[in-house]
Amino acid sequence: MTTTIERHIEIEAAPEVVFDLVADLHGYGRWLPSAGDYEGTSEVSPPPVAVGTTYVEHSRRGVRHGRVIAFERPARVAFRQPMTLRPRVAGTIDSTVTMAVGSNGDRTHVTRTVELGIPRRIGLLRPVIVGRYARESERMLRALKSHAEAVGMTEPP
Repeated sequence: MTTTIERHIEIEAAPEVVFDLVADLHGYGRWLPSAGDYEGTSEVSPPPVAVGTTYVEHSRRGVRHGRVIAFERPARVAFRQPMTLRPRVAGTIDSTVTMAVGSNGDRTHVTRTVELGIPRRIGLLRPVIVGRYARESERMLRALKSHAEAVGMTEPP
C-alpha cells in the first residue's frame, strides 16, 4: 500500500533559483542543515546533476540510495530513494520524492510530493513513519524558502 504526502510553500524567488537549489545535490549542505532523519547527502555522482545521478543519505534509521528519475528545469525534479532500514530485517521503505516548481505571479509555488511504500512487517508503525516523512518535508521546505529568498535578493533581476 502506498501513502502520499503532499506539502506546499510559496517562495519569493525566481523559479530557476528555487529549482537550482533543489537540484544541486552537491550543495544541500549549504542550505539544508542536518537534523532528525536527514544527516546529509553524500556519495553524489559527479556534476552536473541529471537523470541517473545517484547519491546516498545515511541516518540513524537507515540508508537511502537515491537516483534522480526526472529532471525538467525549472519545473520538476524527482528522486527515487529507497531506504534500507536498520535493522535490515525491518525491510526497505520505498520512497519517491517529486519537487514541482512553478511561477505564481511574483512568487514561486513549490509542491513536494512523497510517495511511500512501507513494508507490511512494520505496518503498525505507518502513522509514525508517515509523520516523520511529513515533518521532514515541512522542515526541508522551510529551509528552502529561507535560503532561496536570501539568495534571490542577491540575484540580478
